Amino acid sequence: MKLNELRDNNGARKGRVRVGRGIGSGVGKTAGRGQKGQKSRSGVSIKGFEGGQMPLHMRLPKRGFNNPFGKDYAEVNLGQLQKLVEGGKLDISAVIDHAALQAAGVARGGRDGVRLLGKGAISAKINLKVAGASAAAKAAVEAAGGSVDVIVVVPAGEKAAAKKGVSRAARLAKKG
Repeated sequence: MKLNELRDNNGARKGRVRVGRGIGSGVGKTAGRGQKGQKSRSGVSIKGFEGGQMPLHMRLPKRGFNNPFGKDYAEVNLGQLQKLVEGGKLDISAVIDHAALQAAGVARGGRDGVRLLGKGAISAKINLKVAGASAAAKAAVEAAGGSVDVIVVVPAGEKAAAKKGVSRAARLAKKG
C-alpha cells in the first residue's frame, strides 16, 4: 500500500442528504421536518423552553452575591517574591511596585493594585509599595530588613472624574 492509495473504508463517510428535492428522494416536500408547527420553520431557538412552564434554570434557587464596591487586588505571596529575587527577575535595589511585579509576571490583573500576603518566607531586603498587606506579610518583610509602604490606588475611571472636579461620594450619591 502506498500513501496515495490511502482512503476510508466503504461506508465510513456518509454523503450529505439533499432535502426537499422531490418525493422520490424520500425527504422531499417537508424535508424530514414533519408537518407544520414552530419546529418545522427556520430560525427557531427553543432550547430550555418548557411550553410556558417556569423553566428549570428559573426554578432553581439563586446563590452568591457580587459586591459592586468590592476591590480587585492582584494577590502576591512572600514566597513568590523570594523566588523572583533569587531568579534575578526583581531588582531589590529599587522600590518594587505594581508595575515591577507585572513586568516580572506575578501580579496578573489587580485593577485596584497589589495586596501582599504572608504565605512563604522571605529573606531578601526589599522595599515594597503596595495597595495592601496582611499583618503577617508586613512583619516578615520588616524582619528581613525591608519596608512595606501601603498606598491608596485610584482606578483609572476615578482619576478622570477627579480631574473634572467631581468627588467619588458625589458620583455615588448621584447613582443611588
